[in-house]
Amino acid sequence: MSNLSERIQKDLVAAMKTRHELELSVLRMLKSEIQKAQTEKGRTTELADDDIVALIQRLIKQRQEAAEQYTAGGAAERAAEELREAVFLETYLPEQLSDKELDEMIERAAAAVKATGPKDMGRVMGRLMGEIRGRAEGKRVKSRVQSYLQSLVD
Repeated sequence: MSNLSERIQKDLVAAMKTRHELELSVLRMLKSEIQKAQTEKGRTTELADDDIVALIQRLIKQRQEAAEQYTAGGAAERAAEELREAVFLETYLPEQLSDKELDEMIERAAAAVKATGPKDMGRVMGRLMGEIRGRAEGKRVKSRVQSYLQSLVD
């Protein structure tokens, strides 16, 4: 069992014992999603931590988008619930990169691929995303890479 899977299982048991409803429902949903992902890939072994992190990031994004929809529809209470679930799920992600750390990684990746401007976006992102994996949200990375590459031509 991977470290993250073990942690999720232990936290699920603890949530059952303490009867924390939010944590319990989110962890049950997470376990279900992990099992579903395993069967979709035809795996008989457990998912690796990287796969679980990617799954958690997807679930967080879904919750944030749902919260936006609920807010737009006037269901503020339901939106707040979705955001609480997203915040709880974030506790299972690796420590997030600071802006400074991310910018340094972007500069190194751009130098490695000899980026000269925005046209090199794909090459820089390709180099970065494997290194960043789970430590920064994709939109944030994309935005900062775009800004950096644009600054090269200004």
